[in-house]
Amino acid sequence: MTAPRRPRLVLLGTGGTIAGAGTAAEAGLSAAYRSAVVGAEALVAGVPALARLADLRAEQLLQIDSADFTDALLLRLARRVAELCARDDVDGVVITHGTDTLEESAYFLHLTVRSAKPIVLTGAMRPATALAADGPANLLHAVAVAAHPSSAGRGVLVVMNEEIHSARDVSKVHAARLDAFASPHGPLGLVAQGAPRWYRALTRPHTTGSAFDIGALDALPLVGVVASHGNMRAEIYDAWLALGARAIVHAGFGGGTVPEYLKAPLASLRARGVLLVRASRAAAGVLVRNANADDDAHGWVVTDDQNAPRARLLTALALTHTQDPLAVQQIFDCY
Repeated sequence: MTAPRRPRLVLLGTGGTIAGAGTAAEAGLSAAYRSAVVGAEALVAGVPALARLADLRAEQLLQIDSADFTDALLLRLARRVAELCARDDVDGVVITHGTDTLEESAYFLHLTVRSAKPIVLTGAMRPATALAADGPANLLHAVAVAAHPSSAGRGVLVVMNEEIHSARDVSKVHAARLDAFASPHGPLGLVAQGAPRWYRALTRPHTTGSAFDIGALDALPLVGVVASHGNMRAEIYDAWLALGARAIVHAGFGGGTVPEYLKAPLASLRARGVLLVRASRAAAGVLVRNANADDDAHGWVVTDDQNAPRARLLTALALTHTQDPLAVQQIFDCY
């Protein structure tokens, strides 16, 4: 009997801590290291067990600290993932990524790459030279999830610390711990005994069901983000307008509250064609339209449960389809 064919996966390296290393003097330390110095092929070679899971080909797309991701690089990543997923000789894609903006890249791929093939992102909180480095195990688990047939059609996934998260929900919630990534609604599943175990499914549109397509995107409209704090200044919003921002995400207090002293300046922005999107600076929670502000009167949008970084991306994608605030609101309510 012929042995079953192993899944054919491509590992795209983009840099980050998982590709980081310390000097001899920094050996064993988890905070002192240089990011993005280990190549994708070396990452694969460092985990021999990967060869048992899949035929894995490494490709170095980028070699950067993920803090250096721009929209242009994000578009480049999405285009390459889409190209690979369209190939008959590729069954799935694993992406190694820095943790600072991993959730943003994952969400963008989730909305723009129209493929049911597994797309899995992973990273590390500690460089390879640190004691108890987490990168090798995270990479092994990410490949195990991407190689498993049950992972298809679930949208873009993030695998960290033996948990499988949806790109729609996951966020980095701690600066240093190994369990730095969490989802407000919980992970989709876990990696146990080298394979995924699923416990919930996503109901919002993604990948093959998304209205957005990386193949139709040349660039993203500029969308700013302003985080709330005491004693805010309207000039920050004006600066985004001067830069050409088409929309601004207001990461407000609690339920997206806009301070009374900002309501008139922000209403003026809307009159000048800038869309205001109300989010929360809190880590989780649903925002309610026309609560804390008269969104209908102002022509503002609320983000449902999306945090400000993901709201920026969804707003930018929405603006490639419509300028109407109510239509943008429907997109947030849908996705």
